[in-house]
Amino acid sequence: MGGWRFGDPNGRRKWFSHAGTFGELPGFQLAYETWGTLNAEASNAVLVLHALTGDSHVAGGVEPGHPTPGWWDSLVGSGKPLDGFFVVAPNVLGGCQGSTGPWQYPDFPDLTIRDQVAAEVHLADYLGIGRWAAVLGGSMGGMRAVEWAVGEPERVDGLLLLATAAAASAEQIALASAQVHAIKADPGEGLGIARRIAHISYRSEQELQARFGRERQEDGRFEVESYLDHHAAKLTRRFDAASYVTLTEAMNSHDVGRGRGGIKAALGRVTARTIVAGVDSDRLYPLAQQEELAAGISGADGLRVIESPYGHDAFLIESEQVGALVTELVPVRSRTR
Repeated sequence: MGGWRFGDPNGRRKWFSHAGTFGELPGFQLAYETWGTLNAEASNAVLVLHALTGDSHVAGGVEPGHPTPGWWDSLVGSGKPLDGFFVVAPNVLGGCQGSTGPWQYPDFPDLTIRDQVAAEVHLADYLGIGRWAAVLGGSMGGMRAVEWAVGEPERVDGLLLLATAAAASAEQIALASAQVHAIKADPGEGLGIARRIAHISYRSEQELQARFGRERQEDGRFEVESYLDHHAAKLTRRFDAASYVTLTEAMNSHDVGRGRGGIKAALGRVTARTIVAGVDSDRLYPLAQQEELAAGISGADGLRVIESPYGHDAFLIESEQVGALVTELVPVRSRTR
């Protein structure tokens, strides 16, 4: 199975290790990457949180240790929206790109999004960051971002929630459950099947129709089938099936209102300046879910809509629209210079 393993090139990764007991784990490590310089007041730190099959490699090219280019490369670097900030991107607990996960422990415990954020709190403490200038995330990263803002409101100054939800919906759980069952039935083939199911939901019907229609290849197969095969093969080369199950089940358990009096009460705890954005063609995380977030967070100025034919994946693709939201959110006064 894919994923980073000890002995592979480290790439840009750094590691934080927590030696104390953490839930059912005797300890854990988080792989993370940073860009920029933390200022003397530690006031220019931005936390960037990846989606399900993302990792810590937000920016940069393909290189030893990093089989894919930075997934938000348009945001980080000279002249880009997060220029001048100290950007921190951890690989989520339970992941397979250097952080502790089921690729290390066959009896790895169930995790929640809240558990993953608790691990990231330890990382922030280690880095000397008492308050984030902003926490940014889309999809699963957005789940962690809203959990940060609800669970640690005094530590989040700005918040960007993209194509995400306060709680997983029945349809999202159903789609994810089918993927998990495919992997558990056959870990070797199941991850590719799971990716095919997921990728259909990541794109819009309009885009798939416009790109592929009913066109066939020379071998008689539909072009859209080959497209799904391509993405399945790419993922199986770089991702671990057990991590996919662990992270998917964590997403299914996501409910920011659990134990807090419900979603409305939980969102009422957010004190951060907030931008909530959804994608008009997203059928996996429809706009109604972002409307709930925007309505429940007092610091949110309504719902922003990213216009795109690319469905859920637009939060990764529409760099100009996403970059404009980031520039609006993060204050220039917090930059290094």
